[in-house]
Amino acid sequence: MQPDKLLRVAKWEVTKNAGGVDKRTIVVMALSLVAMGAVAAIAVSGGTGAGMDDGIYRIGVDESSPYYGVAADDQTFDIREPDPAAIERRQQELLYRGTQLQSVPRTAKERAALAELRDSTAQYNDRTLARDDNQTAAFPVSVTLVYEQQSGSSQLDPRGGDSSDGSGSSDGSGTSTGGSGDGSDTSGTGGSATTGGGDGGTAGGSGANLGAIGARLTGDVQGGTPSDISPPFPFESLVLAFLYIVPMNFVIQAYGSSMLSERLNRRGELLLVTPASRGDIIGGKTLPYFVGAVGVAALITAALRFGNIAPAGSYVAVLAVVPLVVLFLSATFCGAMFARSFKELTFVTVTITVTLTSYAFVPAIFTDVTPIALISPLTLVVLDLTGQSVGLSSFVFSVTPPLLTGLVLFGLGAGLYREEDMFTQRPIPLKVLDALAGGINSRRSALKMSIVLLPLVIVAELAAIAFLFVLDSVSLNVFGTNQSLGIVLVLGVIVIVEELAKSLHVYAGYEHARYERTLRSALGIGALSGLGFFIGEKGLLIARLSDLESLPIGEAALQGATLPAGLPLWVAGLLFLLPLALHTLTAAISSVGASRGRRAYLGGLGLAIVIHFAYNFAVVSTLV
Repeated sequence: MQPDKLLRVAKWEVTKNAGGVDKRTIVVMALSLVAMGAVAAIAVSGGTGAGMDDGIYRIGVDESSPYYGVAADDQTFDIREPDPAAIERRQQELLYRGTQLQSVPRTAKERAALAELRDSTAQYNDRTLARDDNQTAAFPVSVTLVYEQQSGSSQLDPRGGDSSDGSGSSDGSGTSTGGSGDGSDTSGTGGSATTGGGDGGTAGGSGANLGAIGARLTGDVQGGTPSDISPPFPFESLVLAFLYIVPMNFVIQAYGSSMLSERLNRRGELLLVTPASRGDIIGGKTLPYFVGAVGVAALITAALRFGNIAPAGSYVAVLAVVPLVVLFLSATFCGAMFARSFKELTFVTVTITVTLTSYAFVPAIFTDVTPIALISPLTLVVLDLTGQSVGLSSFVFSVTPPLLTGLVLFGLGAGLYREEDMFTQRPIPLKVLDALAGGINSRRSALKMSIVLLPLVIVAELAAIAFLFVLDSVSLNVFGTNQSLGIVLVLGVIVIVEELAKSLHVYAGYEHARYERTLRSALGIGALSGLGFFIGEKGLLIARLSDLESLPIGEAALQGATLPAGLPLWVAGLLFLLPLALHTLTAAISSVGASRGRRAYLGGLGLAIVIHFAYNFAVVSTLV
């Protein structure tokens, strides 16, 4: 690439194609951004402020009642004058005189109103006692909870850790006004304060200022009254991280439309006849959208940081978003090269959005199972926003696969950015074959293509591990099953992905007459494809950076790339060579089928999948 030509194309993209966005689209985008900001504000506020349930319960209570202050502080209650007739007319749900409940709840809404009042009373009492000068008397029981790893082993996360507890006590007493909602007053009595700790415990991070639940969501330590204790789950952090993903949907829509317009309106023909190379053209047209997406991520990080919402947010969150931006743009670029119309492009971009958003979010949910969470770069965003440190190995593991996959997708799409392919209208499956055939020049290209496609394989396999880990967790917790189902499914998905990666480009080469349709040629091409995949498969060693093998489902998925420890040398050598023989054999079977047509290819691919699955299942059953 030549920087001056690349920047010139980028300038042309901004000045010429920016006018392709009409006023209606701008209005829709603006309204969507406002709605997104509103959702973020609700998430950050922790549910405080105006809401859909404001005034949903009507309570009759006068100012002399202790419950007046409780109802006034809870916006779900609409305070009215006590009126027994209003209860009969269903115009009030609750009626209080003093501390006594005058009406018996009969309907579901009245019972819900009473339950809400009880919860509000407890919170009101806590706030009142928190303002007392004598906190020991106000809160005779104080609990500090430290989350630690379980001792022993777990099927889902076998990493173990020891924990120890300590205790202390203090005496005191205190009382508070108000009651539980049934007419009785609440009071505090003397007791003991206990704290939980451990030798291996660590203090929580600074956390993000994420509303009512607070920084405890993502920390390791909680403290306060027993009613304050809640399990840690970074829901609000994930909502904030979602702010980084939503703008990408607008960016890829504009980017995909621009690229498809180059084909349908034949404007790309003018660029193809210029001295600029394909790399300069594609890079220049992509650069404004890349800079825009990363710039929005930087603005969001700055707003969260200086708005005191996530004061720990830094450049790490922005860098973690970069591979996702590349992945979204590259997938959209390929979609624009494959689609035949804007309607078809819409379906493609929707598929891209759903698939890649799921890839980014599902692993990030499992923040307590770090090897799974680190599959997604979005986890790095969550960790950075909540003030937790991000190690270099974790960062490399999260960002490298999607970044390399994005570069591979750009390369495949670039194979179609030429006049003979760019302006032809063919179904998407045939366009995929055209893109794969663009990188085939000789028989040795089979080895090269198997290596080049490895990032796609790695991302697909890591995503399969994350999704099937969810299924495995559900089956274990709901149905009481063991992990056999998850391991079998992940083996099946991995076998299908790997066999497609080894054989699809070979089939594309035959369909475009790049290879000779002879048995000898087919066996040689298959052997080269298997050898290339065997070499590239060692890229799965990157999984060691995340300790993914500590999970049984991860160990089963990576058994072909890594060897168990403690094996004799001859056994290790045999296990090292067996995958080479396996990949060569299965790729040769698929190649022979591909040389004889589509049906024969599908038959050969099916046979290769069966052989590969049988081998993997035997190895996993023996070693895992």
